[in-house]
Formats: sequence, C-alpha cells, structure tokens
Amino acid sequence: MHTAFFLLLGSSLARFLMRHPGEPRTPWIIALSVSLALLYVLGPTVGARPTAPRRLIWLSLVVAVWVVIVILAPSFAWCAVPLFYTGLRTLPPRAALFLVAVLTAFVVVAQLKLAGSFDPILLFAPPAWAAVAAAVFLYMQRQAARQRELIDDLIRTRRELAATERREGTLAERQRLSMEIHDTLAQGLSSQQMLLQAADRVWDADPAKARTHVRTAESITEHGLAEARRFVHDLAPADLADGGGVAQALRALAERESGAGLTVRFHAEGAPPPLPDR
Repeated sequence: MHTAFFLLLGSSLARFLMRHPGEPRTPWIIALSVSLALLYVLGPTVGARPTAPRRLIWLSLVVAVWVVIVILAPSFAWCAVPLFYTGLRTLPPRAALFLVAVLTAFVVVAQLKLAGSFDPILLFAPPAWAAVAAAVFLYMQRQAARQRELIDDLIRTRRELAATERREGTLAERQRLSMEIHDTLAQGLSSQQMLLQAADRVWDADPAKARTHVRTAESITEHGLAEARRFVHDLAPADLADGGGVAQALRALAERESGAGLTVRFHAEGAPPPLPDR
C-alpha cells in the first residue's frame, strides 16, 4: 500500500507537470507533493500503536496536505486510495468511516471538476468503490481479531490442560507413593511392633521365644531399611541415581541450562564429599 501511494503521488505530479507547465501554482504543487511524501514516510516512526496521539496528528497532517493539493490540482484525488486504508487502520471504525466518506467526497468533486461536465459514473463509482473497500477491510479486520481471540483461547486452553495434567500426575504420584509406603514400610513397622510386643509379653516366661521374636523383628527391620533405601533411590534425580556424585550432577545441570546467550559453568574446589548410602 505504501508503494501504491508513492506511485499515485508521482503519477499525479507528473501528469500535472505535463499538462500545466509553467503555471504559477506549479511550485506550490511541487512543494506540497514533497511535503506529503515526507509526511507519509514519517508514518511508521510516529508510533507503533494505531491509537497513539502522535499517529493521529500525523494522519491529520497528511489528510490536510492532501486536501490542499486536491483543491489546487484535482488530479491528485486518487492518492486518497491508500489514505482510505491508513485511516481504517489508524482510527476507530466510526471515525474511519467518516474519514473515508470525506475523502470520497473530495474524490468525487475533483473528478467532476476534471471532467468539466456531469457524469453519473464519476458521481457514483467512487462512493461504491469506497464502500466495498471499507466493508472488505472491516470484515478482514474482524476476522483477524477473531483469529487472534481463537489463538489466545487455544494457548490458554493448552496451558490449562498442561496444568491439569501436571496436577493429575502429581496426584497419581502421591497415590503411588502412599501405596508404596503402606505396602512396604508401614507393613514392616506394624509387624515389628507386633513382634516386639509379643517378645515383651514372654520375655520373663520364655526368653528363647522372646529372642526369636526380636531376631524376626530385626530381620524385618533390615528388609524395611533396604526397601526405604530403594524407595529413596527411585526418587533421586537421574543424575544422582546414576552414581556419578554431586559434582557430576551439577556439571550436567550447567550443561543443560546453557544455551543461546547464556553460558553456565560449574567449578568445584577440592574433592566433593561422598553421598551417603541410600
């Protein structure tokens, strides 16, 4: 659209210079054309947001200069086409439609002035074209907004789904851990309690049987300790579970966290202490 604006502006200026050479208004037309081109070039630098105050001021200046040129040289009227879309992108819908109507009116008047006589085509064609162009643009704008909303909803839904999956995974892991503890450690502790209570009851009457209960409880304790170590080992991070030690685990973590623009280094002083037996 920017290229179209400059092509229309250059063509209009060339047409004016070819058909009206040496007229007193020629310097004004050239100066206004250059000013309009410079103002249009400044558009992308006056604010990224369409509703930024500086951008609204810029659009007002562009339209004002264009109106003056059209009054002096009606052949510049078709430069309004890119201004239609600029106004539709910059202004709220109602204000944009009002601007399109004003620009269209200037185009109609300018074309009738150039024709020198009344022509129904020149009266009705520009408004019809402007109405269709505005309707298509607003429809595409609404579709783009709806698409952005759908994308936002999709991203939000995916985040909620991921959070739900994490919660379900956490609950499932908690349930697994509770069942593991109940089936191993809790059962072993319960058996130890019963054996020690039985040993206490027969300690004086039958010391041999009491010692048997104690040895059985000791065996269950060893088995429970082995189960507890296995349980803790299964819960340990993979880097520690491999048996490489804390230094190797931290070094692997630093390598994983390093990436574009970020370098993580691990440095250990002295010999790291061995990990306790799990």
